[in-house]
Amino acid sequence: MVIACPTDGVLNRVPVAKLGEDPKCGTCHNPLFQRKALVLTSANFEKHAVKSDLPVVIVFWAAWCGPCRAMSPAFEAAAPLLEPRVRLAKLDVEAEQAIAGRYGIRSIPSMIMIHHGREIARTAGAMPTPAIVQWVEKALATVS
Repeated sequence: MVIACPTDGVLNRVPVAKLGEDPKCGTCHNPLFQRKALVLTSANFEKHAVKSDLPVVIVFWAAWCGPCRAMSPAFEAAAPLLEPRVRLAKLDVEAEQAIAGRYGIRSIPSMIMIHHGREIARTAGAMPTPAIVQWVEKALATVS
């Protein structure tokens, strides 16, 4: 399985059987799973959302959005519960308007699961951690 490092973006090959063994990046030696949401930018988006074999769940948010700020701790709390099956990531729609536009984001917070650049599932609105985990688990069942 090819996984992009959250620290330097280098693509790493990791056997599926070793995903739960805290794999490290072959280049920077940092953990490939940091138990927190990754910040996506135009610089690292393609590596994580398109080139990585790991599905990525992206929350589209903005600093001025009250529901986004309220959901942020719940989203962060979901990361250690869902890794290494998926990568959780945040994308600031103000800073990355082109990516938000590509995915037709009309309301925030919105969550989209992407696998190899293809949208798998989408939902909008703030959620508590158990609802986030449940939504991701249901979406993962559709990933082939």
